[in-house]
Amino acid sequence: MTKRLILLTSILLVLGLVAFAADISGKWVAQVPGRNGQTREQTFNFKVDGNKLSGTVSGFRGQDSQISEGTVDGDKIAFTVKLEFNGNSFEQKYTGTVSGEEIKMSREGRNGAQEFTAKRAQ
Repeated sequence: MTKRLILLTSILLVLGLVAFAADISGKWVAQVPGRNGQTREQTFNFKVDGNKLSGTVSGFRGQDSQISEGTVDGDKIAFTVKLEFNGNSFEQKYTGTVSGEEIKMSREGRNGAQEFTAKRAQ
């Protein structure tokens, strides 16, 4: 009886943690800093399945790039976007904190770190 109670409590705890993961599925838009202080609009189309994050990021050369290694942990998200330009491959690593209809994000790539806020598109 005690083993069953511990198992049931453990299962409910895990399910509860998954339920508290931020549901950011859908379209988000941000003005992202670029070179020379210019900004450009970037669109994020997120799909959440449990604690896995997938989807696409637009804005690089007008094309969508697939999200890889995406995770959701409570209000924290993280993912990687792999890009190719002129025969060179590079990665951009994104992290963020979800707060209501905004995600405070940071992007680390070959141009250093940049911070910006994405907002849920209506």
